[in-house]
Amino acid sequence: MSKTELKTVNSQVITPIDIINSGQELSVEKMQQLMDMQFKWEENEAKKAYVNAMSEFRSKCPSIDRTKSAYNSNYAGLAETIEQIKSLLSKYGLSHSWKTDQEGNQVKVTCIVTHSQGHSESTSLMAEPDNSGSKNKIQAMASTVSYLERYTLFAILGLASKEMDTDGNIDPKLITPEQAKTLNALIKEVGANEKGFLQYLGVSCLENLQATNFDAAVNALNQKRKSK
Repeated sequence: MSKTELKTVNSQVITPIDIINSGQELSVEKMQQLMDMQFKWEENEAKKAYVNAMSEFRSKCPSIDRTKSAYNSNYAGLAETIEQIKSLLSKYGLSHSWKTDQEGNQVKVTCIVTHSQGHSESTSLMAEPDNSGSKNKIQAMASTVSYLERYTLFAILGLASKEMDTDGNIDPKLITPEQAKTLNALIKEVGANEKGFLQYLGVSCLENLQATNFDAAVNALNQKRKSK
């Protein structure tokens, strides 16, 4: 085994940084190799910690109560959802944040979940500003941002409400059967994981995808095709 490989002594992993700090005489090239290995090792450990924490969180997280009312339906409000999960997220070293962008006439919201060891993952959804009622432009944008924040949070954390449905502020128009077939064909063509892709979109099946998110779904699959 070379000096740059990880070793195990008395059931303890000897990391690259341990070798660097051991006092051995190392060339600049060896030092760089060890630093690169240390970075990759820490990155891998952080990812494993994230996956384990998310698994624990999902196994313990209850279904979210639908405490908000809109027209003839109830839904799980964002503030109420966060109140129910924040202590559990903290327990497993997880935190969340959002990033908002605008692409053409659509609002894009990305929810990012980060583990205390540094690894983070994200999911995004897009929709047009909610121009229903007598909202001005800022109110229309804010309504859509709030809606997308809620759905991206549910998607990336794998949350389930007692029947998650629209809050009535966004037109719940769904994609057509033809569009669903198009997406299904693309999923198979690019070799995407269907279950993971549905979670990314925040829906239980393709037929439940909102029409405003169809282009984003196609773009995501095309990006996977390019990365192959």
